[in-house]
Amino acid sequence: MKLFINEKPVRITSLGVHVIGEDYDVVLTNQDEILSKKLHGKVLVNSATLLQIDNFLRLTEIKKLNKLASITFNVPNKEVATDFIKDHFKIIKAAGGLVRKGDKFLMIYRLKKWDLPKGKLKKQEESRAGAKREVEEECGVQVEVKEKICSTWHSYNRGRRMLKKTDWYEMVCLDDSQMKPQVIEDIQEVRWMDIKEVNKALKNSYGSIEQVFNKFEKV
Repeated sequence: MKLFINEKPVRITSLGVHVIGEDYDVVLTNQDEILSKKLHGKVLVNSATLLQIDNFLRLTEIKKLNKLASITFNVPNKEVATDFIKDHFKIIKAAGGLVRKGDKFLMIYRLKKWDLPKGKLKKQEESRAGAKREVEEECGVQVEVKEKICSTWHSYNRGRRMLKKTDWYEMVCLDDSQMKPQVIEDIQEVRWMDIKEVNKALKNSYGSIEQVFNKFEKV
């Protein structure tokens, strides 16, 4: 599992599984205390305990951890660790789309960041249908939904800690003659971008959005 907590990439891997080609700046064991002064660059916690994960999550509530690039918890039981993390948040389900028109991609500018159209699912709403609805509402376009690309997880705070799971789908634009930003959702601009423009926009975006593009390239 990979998620973004305060925009910091957090990975949960099974014991003995390491990210191929990854060089870590700091390697901790299950005997090490999780302190902010130890968290710089890419960090690996080998045989991580639930207590260490809990300490890290609590640390993110009071510290920005500006020197941390990413942290990987190598755990004995990935499922138990994943459920443990989820229990710290209210889970929000959302869906969105990576919309193509020829060799261009549809991006939105919201809250001073480039993003992809997405939104919270309605009660009992199926993910694919919700993704289509949100894209069409936020951008004023008509789309056809293709294959699912991936799911991303990222945290945010609205009085309590939220963890949003977003299902992402590849989409093809059918009609953009009425394209316009949904201002009520704080969207300032909707723009078609070629891959060069996308790569530039991703420098002012979110880690989860970059993850969607990376996964799309591998589909």
